[in-house]
Amino acid sequence: MASADLRAELDCSICLSFYTDPVSLRCGHNFCRSCIVSALDAQEAAGVYSCPDCRAEYLERPALEKNRKLGNIVERFLSAQPDMEETRIFCTYCTKSPVSAVRTCLQCEASFCGEHLSRHSKSSEHTLVEPTATPKERKCSTHEEVLKYYCPIDAACICVSCCLVGKHRGHDVELLDVASEKEKEKLRKYLEELNPQKAKIQTKLQNLQDRQRNIQEKASDKRKKVRKLFMDIKEQLEMAEKKALSEISRQEEKIVSQISDLIKKLEIEEDELSRKMRHVEEMCHVTDPIRLLQEGDITVCGHGDDEDTDGGEGRSEDDLDEVLISLTLQRSMRDIVTNVKSELGLHVPDILLDKDTAHRYVKISEDLKTATGTEEQNRPESPGRFLNYVEVLSKCGLSSGRHYWEVEWNQKGGCDIGLSYPSIERKGRQSSIGLNDKSWCLYMSGAGCAAYHRSVRSPLSVDTCPRFGVFLDYEAGRLSFYQLCDPIRHLHTFTASFSQPLHVVFCVWDGASVRIIS
Repeated sequence: MASADLRAELDCSICLSFYTDPVSLRCGHNFCRSCIVSALDAQEAAGVYSCPDCRAEYLERPALEKNRKLGNIVERFLSAQPDMEETRIFCTYCTKSPVSAVRTCLQCEASFCGEHLSRHSKSSEHTLVEPTATPKERKCSTHEEVLKYYCPIDAACICVSCCLVGKHRGHDVELLDVASEKEKEKLRKYLEELNPQKAKIQTKLQNLQDRQRNIQEKASDKRKKVRKLFMDIKEQLEMAEKKALSEISRQEEKIVSQISDLIKKLEIEEDELSRKMRHVEEMCHVTDPIRLLQEGDITVCGHGDDEDTDGGEGRSEDDLDEVLISLTLQRSMRDIVTNVKSELGLHVPDILLDKDTAHRYVKISEDLKTATGTEEQNRPESPGRFLNYVEVLSKCGLSSGRHYWEVEWNQKGGCDIGLSYPSIERKGRQSSIGLNDKSWCLYMSGAGCAAYHRSVRSPLSVDTCPRFGVFLDYEAGRLSFYQLCDPIRHLHTFTASFSQPLHVVFCVWDGASVRIIS
């Protein structure tokens, strides 16, 4: 905006172009030297001179003072915006110094400043237009005449001769100004049609930018939370390490203290025994029978003390309690994992399979964690049992919260893992998980992998990996499957408004086996 304002201040009011060799009158107004000289020359016959801007009159021809500062400003402005210098059209006949042109004559194919324009022919054949560097483009290439008409039939700008004797003879033609206005009207209508499209694109662009910013903010927030989580984990690990080392030190101190007491006791006994042994050796060398018999009565340590002074060799109660150390570590690690799950807002449910729903060709392990497609099982009739497909539901359903668990496939046959409403049919095609609106599943086999819901199949690319993670956010209506390879890969996410409790469901074909890992 400031550049545009300055640009307006640097235009001569006579030629309406940048000042060229600017000069000033006594009234303070500035003009190009050539422009004001031409104006004063024209006023000379009347004998009265006046400023073209403010009409201030001078009895004598006013002196012109060179305005060097204004000239420097123009030069600096043009040097800062070289493209403007390139687009300027200069007078063809001002050869000593470039002067901006005010008009271009298409007939002469020349441009004129104010002074030279006054001497130019006033004939109607000489068509004057805004200054242009390409006057030939405005003339007919065939007849070398000025283009004055437009032929809508051939969509071409033509001259008078083209209309009379040329190939456009007999065509309904229009004046260029009329055709130009019609074209402008078409362009305005087209612009009106484009405006809604542009607004729609701008809205989409804004939405994408908002989404991008939202993702970046979420990622930044998640990074902060992960960093804090790992800082907490490090602190907890340090505490767990201190607890384990403290327990080792406690046991060490206790046992070493006990051993030190035993060592001191044994050292005292050893000293006493050595003293007695020296006395006995001395008595062995006594020759006086009376003295020997009177002083030789020495009590020798018995074997009864050996139990208390053997140092506890071979007794496990004097060793480090490695089980206690391991339990201390295990409890600390369990607390860390519990805290991490709490921070992540994930609950790991204890999922157990319901034998009363299992198809008779589905074997359920004793811990109710594994389903295997096998030979017929001897089971009593049950109203909840699947009759047509080798499927089984879990006992309890999930009706709120964020849950995560893992399953492992033996990579034999084919299997479906997923979630289902308990109201799923027990017989017929509608009882097959993924082929109705009550179940969502991931199907796996040697031939590939796909996600199913409402009989809609979504093929997935899966590497060889038997372990999968399942995440459920009930309130958000999100069910996601992950392949637990390295790195972990997201496979598919279902979105729905869940209206019933969701039970884990398996379908095992041709010897397939699926195990729940909590």
